[in-house]
Amino acid sequence: MSTAVEQMDGRYVRDVLGNFPTSVVVVTSLDPADRPVGMVVGSFTSVSLDPPLVSFLADRTSTTLPKIVEAGRFNANALAADQEALCRRMALRGANRFEGVDWKQSDLGNPILEGTVAWIDCIIEKVFELGDHDMVVGRIRELRVASAKTPLLFFRGGYGDYFSSSQILLDSHRNW
Repeated sequence: MSTAVEQMDGRYVRDVLGNFPTSVVVVTSLDPADRPVGMVVGSFTSVSLDPPLVSFLADRTSTTLPKIVEAGRFNANALAADQEALCRRMALRGANRFEGVDWKQSDLGNPILEGTVAWIDCIIEKVFELGDHDMVVGRIRELRVASAKTPLLFFRGGYGDYFSSSQILLDSHRNW
């Protein structure tokens, strides 16, 4: 059963969209005082291969996004299935999200979180206002598969991981 646009409320839209699994990504950068900043996004996606572009969406009420935009660069860290606690830490408001978190600096100066599945280091290409969110488009400067771990996913309001029988065959042919 579908619902007409006129009958939709925000909770209903969120409940339906929760049936679309998303990877959990922590976008990181350094603020003007060279302190690490980060935010969790569930909307990270590839935009273009030529030129190599990716994007993410952030709620306009985010206090972290302006710091990332001011830095002009970011690193997208794809969290591993065993990093749910790190995800929850990075989602806290007003906390020192990086206290006790292992990370190293990328060539662009962005934090690369330890233990992730992969990371992508970017320069901000454009920022667009879309509804109640901002879309940030980044030009890829460097990227790497960091481990053979399975990714952390968000689905129907909870966290989990993904592993399929096709992954077993694929992994047997890769040289991690």
